[in-house]
Amino acid sequence: KAKRGLLYTKFVEVVAKKSKKIEHGKVYINASYNNTTVTATDAGGNVLAWASSGNLGFKGSKKATPYAAARVAEVVAERVKKFGIQDVSIYVRGVGSGRESAIRAIINQGMQPRMIKDVTPLPHNGPRAKKPRRV
Repeated sequence: KAKRGLLYTKFVEVVAKKSKKIEHGKVYINASYNNTTVTATDAGGNVLAWASSGNLGFKGSKKATPYAAARVAEVVAERVKKFGIQDVSIYVRGVGSGRESAIRAIINQGMQPRMIKDVTPLPHNGPRAKKPRRV
């Protein structure tokens, strides 16, 4: 139990990650109408690098452009290159305009796509529809 008046602090030792050789990774592209996010993980799902178009300085409607998505994918690919990833599984989610340009940018950075899968969620009917508008 902590005593009143005394300050207990917990010291956490930060250990630098060893740059281990990872041959296969996963890349998740989330392309919404407003933004594009790219996350790269190892095979176990541990995040190695991520970026978004807002993170790179794009503002407003420019965040959802294919150019911004390509830049985001290039930045993530550059950060992940130090881990030695050669082939990746690409998972694409969302209906934004940056989907295909992000995939192309990853391939252009020298990573071989092992698989490209669309994981966009589809509603199985969804919530009740609005009543018809009377004019």
